[in-house]
Amino acid sequence: MLMIPLLVLLSLLDPVTPRARCAPGQACEPRQRRDAGGRGGVYEHLGGAPRRRKLYCATKYHLQIHSNGKIDGSLEENNQFSIMEITAVDVGVVAIKGLFSGRYLAMNGQGRLYASEVFNQECEFVERIHELGYNTYASRHHSTEQPLPPGGGSSRRRASAKRQWYVSINGKGRPRRGFKTRSTDKASLFLPRVLGNKDHEMVRRLRDSQSAQHHTHHNGRRGDRRRRRHRARKGRGRTPED
Repeated sequence: MLMIPLLVLLSLLDPVTPRARCAPGQACEPRQRRDAGGRGGVYEHLGGAPRRRKLYCATKYHLQIHSNGKIDGSLEENNQFSIMEITAVDVGVVAIKGLFSGRYLAMNGQGRLYASEVFNQECEFVERIHELGYNTYASRHHSTEQPLPPGGGSSRRRASAKRQWYVSINGKGRPRRGFKTRSTDKASLFLPRVLGNKDHEMVRRLRDSQSAQHHTHHNGRRGDRRRRRHRARKGRGRTPED
């Protein structure tokens, strides 16, 4: 008599049924998210609010975006210009904005980093997660055509080969040109750090200051309207002199 394997017997007795869709109000098993290249990077921030982080480079500098448009690195632990807002603009693509400078990190066609007052396509960076929690940020629209040796592949592959340009801060705290960077360089690896207590205090003071300015501006405009109405009423009450 043939012996039927136990697993086969169990599968015959209890066949697997298709998984039903989740009903409203029930918890569902989360789907595994992958990055744009399908390499398994997790981007839980997609569709959510901007992440406030400090980008700590492996060269021990925090990326800074100054109000005057300068980009560099700082060794200070608590520096207002190193607090960033990272927002997803597409799958695996983010925009990085300095919270206190109000400017966006951008890379031009010459590979130079600069701070843009308005968001444009040069402000889009491809975010990749690497080992030990470090990330790289490559320009989405600027790269170097990488020539391949003859016979190294099809003509289509040779035409599409590109080398990415990465955000990079060297050992002196200065940004490197994009075409000189590699994803494996220490200067191109950034650790997104959560804000500390002192950072949250600076953010709170900034929010209070902006709220006070808005309140003052609103009250000023309301006072101007009140004075204009008062002058108009006085003008209507006057009688022409003989």
